[in-house]
Amino acid sequence: MTAMNIVRAVVKPGCEEEFLKIHRERELDGFEGLRFMRLVKTGEREFMFVGEWESMDALVAARPAMVESLDRVRHMLDDLGGDLGVTDPRSGEVVIERRP
Repeated sequence: MTAMNIVRAVVKPGCEEEFLKIHRERELDGFEGLRFMRLVKTGEREFMFVGEWESMDALVAARPAMVESLDRVRHMLDDLGGDLGVTDPRSGEVVIERRP
């Protein structure tokens, strides 16, 4: 069953261009089962990573690569507060998918 991960992050002032450059140029090795990855700007310095995966198993298997990727930009991210740290991640299986 298709799975998705969605991760919210806020980039520190002055780091946005470097943050975007890293994500434009990074290889997606280690992300077996990833169908697509999108980075969406949702506010001033706020971004959402959205990934679609072949299955929850594929998503779970890629978590070490996701953490490694986060470690490359962690210093560029603001703490979100509320004991969240620098990201607010969610993941799960797609239960409804509709297209026009």
